[in-house]
Amino acid sequence: MFKKETIFSSYAVDNVEQAKEFYTTVLGLEVQEDPMGFMELHIPGSNNVLLYPRDNHRPAPFTVLNLPVKDIDEAVNSLIEKGVRFEQYEGNIATDPKGICRANGQGPDIAWFKDPAGNILSVLVL
Repeated sequence: MFKKETIFSSYAVDNVEQAKEFYTTVLGLEVQEDPMGFMELHIPGSNNVLLYPRDNHRPAPFTVLNLPVKDIDEAVNSLIEKGVRFEQYEGNIATDPKGICRANGQGPDIAWFKDPAGNILSVLVL
């Protein structure tokens, strides 16, 4: 049924210009805007992600975008240098002082952070 179409994901932001700055400058992704105010993130080796403006945006309480990395410490350190603040969690997904959940073989090492609209993103080692 969906074999002939490209499947993609999308989520809202409250300010497209702030989002564009964050996704290009901080995350280093290529971004393309369209005249309707939508923004497409070009994801290397994957489908693109559509971001759209929403005035009464409320961020989802879950991860909307996962960014695989080879070295999580290197990725986290690089993002911290760019001003990113990593989330701190306790319990089953407890994070270390840098914000990394060390899965110890029980899943991927992962660290969560937010974009300017409050959407939760992650870097993780697959």
